[in-house]
Amino acid sequence: MTIERRDLLLGTAALAAGSSLGAPAVLAQRGGRTLLLAAPGAPEGFDGDALRPGTQEVVVQVYEGLTRYGRTLRNGRPYLNPDVIEGHLAESWTSSADGKSWVFKLRQGVKSPYGNELTAADVEWSWAKSFAQRRTGNFIANVANVTAVKAQSRYEVVFTLSAPSLILLSALTLYVPGIYDSTEVKKHATAEDPWGLKWMESHTAGFGAYHLETLRAGEQAIFVANPNYFREEPHFNRVIFRAVPSAASRITLLRSGQVQWIHRPLLQQVAELRSDRRVKAQDSFGRTISSIRMNLRFKPFDNKLVRQALNYAVDKQALIQGVYFGLAEQARSIIPPIVAGYDPSAFSYDHDPAKAKALLAQANFDFSQELEIFYSQIFNWEEALSIQVASQLQAIGVKARAVRISDSDMRARGAPARQDMPMFAFEDGPIVLDPVYTTYLLAHSRGVSNRARFADPRMDALIDEARQSLDVPRRNELMRQAQALWMEEAPWIVTVYPSVWEAMAPNISGWCPHPDDHERWYDLKVG
Repeated sequence: MTIERRDLLLGTAALAAGSSLGAPAVLAQRGGRTLLLAAPGAPEGFDGDALRPGTQEVVVQVYEGLTRYGRTLRNGRPYLNPDVIEGHLAESWTSSADGKSWVFKLRQGVKSPYGNELTAADVEWSWAKSFAQRRTGNFIANVANVTAVKAQSRYEVVFTLSAPSLILLSALTLYVPGIYDSTEVKKHATAEDPWGLKWMESHTAGFGAYHLETLRAGEQAIFVANPNYFREEPHFNRVIFRAVPSAASRITLLRSGQVQWIHRPLLQQVAELRSDRRVKAQDSFGRTISSIRMNLRFKPFDNKLVRQALNYAVDKQALIQGVYFGLAEQARSIIPPIVAGYDPSAFSYDHDPAKAKALLAQANFDFSQELEIFYSQIFNWEEALSIQVASQLQAIGVKARAVRISDSDMRARGAPARQDMPMFAFEDGPIVLDPVYTTYLLAHSRGVSNRARFADPRMDALIDEARQSLDVPRRNELMRQAQALWMEEAPWIVTVYPSVWEAMAPNISGWCPHPDDHERWYDLKVG
């Protein structure tokens, strides 16, 4: 089943360099069927609801959605078309007149690598797992208004919603809540671990194109094609996912032909890679926002005039060149341009030091205090951005300095239960290409990526009404108001939407960018 969504959206919109991973001649003998991939680290788990380093990169290869986005070609490259939603593990669906009950008919004959057929019981069990874990999948359920998922027959599953949702079909394209082979996982569950989470730390059980064959912790994971996959056999029947912590080493291996794909070259390396015929570097849309976040529970950030002043003080164009090497777009909304409904009209924070000083004077800002900008190494731009923003704030008389903390501290201190950093650098963006999902994720008081605990009843009301509305013009207007309110309140120093780049062997084709920023091995081929 295919549904056009144009009317539902808001517009258009640990090896050293030189070490061997297998010579190109060996790859040729295998007929090009093994994909060698170098990443910063090996996967540390395979549960999409409990993301650890390397998890998301691989679970998207194993767990697939009931639906999927359509595809389109632009300049000879494939891209997702978020205006079209197609059936995937589900072949069709119907909804009740009030939009609160959806029945999905599963595709028959879909099997896991263990030979077990996909049934409605698998879907029910998988969503129950996410509900119980109360993590990523549970958040997806909440934002899509899903309250229950029940098997109606062997191949029919019913989704019950608390209110209508135009997000549901898009949310079902995701890898989370993952659709697990519950028959296999239950074999490894215990009374203390009813969902088999311990087993999932080193095993997979999905209905996707690949599954885990072997894992050497901290070194590599080997995946093989699902022999029972319901679509055409993938070009690569084996993928070696090797940990190569050094970015320079990963590039050396790619240039020498010892790997065919590397994860996320540094932006400062992209310009050099683009002129190197031994590799191919391609970019995708920026769906995340790099920002300096301010926690309104701490002074002086409880004063809106201060927050606005700091936004005027920062020269975004200088950051684009100095931090992102020109490979970014200035951010003008909490919603990125790739998402329908992006509205930059409320943005007014072009670089204006004089206006910044005037607002600080109006706010009776205490220039003797020091502002600390916390940053980590989760994103490779954090240090440079934090240092440059601190320098630009110093230029208007604000005492500011960048303070490095560990990655684990950054994650812990930004978690919902804590959120105790007054000012810090981070990057977030939607994995569902929908404006209401985006604002719920980043700006709602219950948003899991609202890491500075911005809480405004007016914002919550706008988002909650939009989540439950089937009135498209009204939904459009609510999202316009939400973006305007966000800019007025200025809880972040919005900087840029960074581009995402991937680097590969020149004979690799088929990469289609996804909103989670991870390639799908199934798409890739030689030639």
